[in-house]
Amino acid sequence: MKAASLNELQKELTTLEPKRVLKYCVRLMKYKKENKELLTYLLFESHDEESFIKKIKEEMDMQFSEMKHLSIYLEKKSIRKILRMINKYIRYSGIKETEIELRIYYCIKLKKSGIPIHNSKLLTNLYNNQLAKIKTTLAKLHEDLQYEYVSRLNEL
Repeated sequence: MKAASLNELQKELTTLEPKRVLKYCVRLMKYKKENKELLTYLLFESHDEESFIKKIKEEMDMQFSEMKHLSIYLEKKSIRKILRMINKYIRYSGIKETEIELRIYYCIKLKKSGIPIHNSKLLTNLYNNQLAKIKTTLAKLHEDLQYEYVSRLNEL
């Protein structure tokens, strides 16, 4: 079965009655955890982006503090897991300021974690890719906001 395009789905949803749309949303939530998480963000957290960012930062702090420093393999695995979590929340939000804020915080926590980033090519690339993503997203922001974030980015 070939999936319909996003535009086709949108048009079809506008023709349906609200009860039926609700029924479909509930059914979607049952199948994927990410669908449920996205809907949770949209319904409960999207109205207050600052507390959403704060919550993610606290979760990041907890994950960095629980990181096992037994071997570089486990450290890399934990770092990539944290990054996957951040990328998921960035997708949910879709707000450029949130993306920059979370990526900068991730880079700061990574540097302060005590993990020898520059001894591992993978970690160096991961860190540099985050900086590149920050710069790319930063270019899309208004100039006033850019100035604020550029000073924080220079610290990295």
